[in-house]
Amino acid sequence: MEILTGNELLSGATVYLDRQGNWVEDINQARVFLSEEAEVKDAAIAATKATMRINSLETETVTLKDGKVFPDRLRERIRAAGPTAPVFDRQHLGEDGHVSI
Repeated sequence: MEILTGNELLSGATVYLDRQGNWVEDINQARVFLSEEAEVKDAAIAATKATMRINSLETETVTLKDGKVFPDRLRERIRAAGPTAPVFDRQHLGEDGHVSI
Protein backbone atom coordinates (compact mmCIF):
# COMPACT_ATOMS: atom_id res chain seq x y z
CA MET A 1 0.00 0.00 0.00
CA GLU A 2 1.22 3.47 -0.86
CA ILE A 3 0.28 7.12 -0.41
CA LEU A 4 1.42 10.27 -2.20
CA THR A 5 3.10 12.98 -0.17
CA GLY A 6 4.96 16.19 -0.79
CA ASN A 7 5.37 19.74 0.36
CA GLU A 8 3.03 22.56 -0.57
CA LEU A 9 5.03 25.09 -2.59
CA LEU A 10 3.97 28.28 -0.81
CA SER A 11 3.88 27.19 2.84
CA GLY A 12 6.21 24.20 2.82
CA ALA A 13 3.55 22.20 4.69
CA THR A 14 3.69 18.40 4.47
CA VAL A 15 0.62 17.32 2.52
CA TYR A 16 -1.01 14.07 1.38
CA LEU A 17 -3.28 13.38 -1.59
CA ASP A 18 -6.79 12.42 -0.44
CA ARG A 19 -9.49 10.39 -2.24
CA GLN A 20 -11.03 13.55 -3.76
CA GLY A 21 -7.72 14.67 -5.28
CA ASN A 22 -7.09 17.39 -2.70
CA TRP A 23 -3.88 17.87 -0.78
CA VAL A 24 -4.50 17.66 2.98
CA GLU A 25 -2.26 17.83 6.06
CA ASP A 26 -3.74 14.83 7.91
CA ILE A 27 -2.05 11.58 6.88
CA ASN A 28 -5.15 9.63 7.94
CA GLN A 29 -7.13 11.36 5.19
CA ALA A 30 -4.59 10.23 2.57
CA ARG A 31 -5.74 8.00 -0.26
CA VAL A 32 -4.15 4.59 0.08
CA PHE A 33 -3.26 3.10 -3.30
CA LEU A 34 -3.22 -0.68 -3.60
CA SER A 35 -0.68 -2.37 -5.88
CA GLU A 36 -3.35 -2.99 -8.54
CA GLU A 37 -4.03 0.77 -8.71
CA ALA A 38 -0.62 1.64 -10.17
CA GLU A 39 -2.11 3.34 -13.25
CA VAL A 40 -4.40 5.51 -11.11
CA LYS A 41 -1.47 6.44 -8.86
CA ASP A 42 0.72 7.29 -11.86
CA ALA A 43 -2.05 9.50 -13.29
CA ALA A 44 -2.32 11.32 -9.94
CA ILE A 45 1.44 11.87 -9.92
CA ALA A 46 1.37 13.28 -13.47
CA ALA A 47 -1.58 15.56 -12.67
CA THR A 48 0.16 16.84 -9.54
CA LYS A 49 3.42 17.55 -11.38
CA ALA A 50 1.47 19.52 -14.00
CA THR A 51 0.15 21.94 -11.33
CA MET A 52 3.65 22.72 -10.02
CA ARG A 53 2.05 23.36 -6.57
CA ILE A 54 3.65 20.42 -4.73
CA ASN A 55 7.40 19.87 -4.48
CA SER A 56 9.29 16.82 -3.33
CA LEU A 57 6.43 14.61 -4.53
CA GLU A 58 7.03 11.08 -3.28
CA THR A 59 5.36 7.72 -2.99
CA GLU A 60 5.49 6.33 0.54
CA THR A 61 4.72 2.77 1.57
CA VAL A 62 2.31 2.51 4.48
CA THR A 63 0.51 -0.01 6.64
CA LEU A 64 -2.99 0.31 8.04
CA LYS A 65 -3.07 -0.23 11.82
CA ASP A 66 -6.40 0.02 13.63
CA GLY A 67 -7.81 1.99 10.70
CA LYS A 68 -4.97 4.54 10.75
CA VAL A 69 -2.27 5.14 8.15
CA PHE A 70 1.18 4.25 9.50
CA PRO A 71 4.20 5.09 7.30
CA ASP A 72 6.81 2.36 6.97
CA ARG A 73 9.72 4.84 6.87
CA LEU A 74 10.81 6.71 10.01
CA ARG A 75 11.31 9.90 8.00
CA GLU A 76 7.65 9.95 6.97
CA ARG A 77 6.48 9.15 10.50
CA ILE A 78 8.34 12.25 11.69
CA ARG A 79 6.83 14.37 8.88
CA ALA A 80 3.33 13.06 9.66
CA ALA A 81 3.67 13.87 13.36
CA GLY A 82 4.05 17.55 12.59
CA PRO A 83 6.78 20.08 12.06
CA THR A 84 9.86 20.31 14.21
CA ALA A 85 10.09 24.02 13.37
CA PRO A 86 7.63 26.92 13.80
CA VAL A 87 4.35 26.57 11.89
CA PHE A 88 3.18 29.27 9.48
CA ASP A 89 -0.33 29.64 8.12
CA ARG A 90 -0.84 27.86 4.82
CA GLN A 91 -1.58 30.08 1.85
CA HIS A 92 -4.34 28.45 -0.13
CA LEU A 93 -4.31 29.21 -3.83
CA GLY A 94 -7.50 30.24 -5.58
CA GLU A 95 -9.00 28.28 -8.46
CA ASP A 96 -6.74 29.99 -10.99
CA GLY A 97 -3.61 29.33 -8.93
CA HIS A 98 -2.61 32.99 -9.15
CA VAL A 99 -0.03 34.27 -6.68
CA SER A 100 0.60 38.01 -6.35
CA ILE A 101 4.26 38.96 -6.26
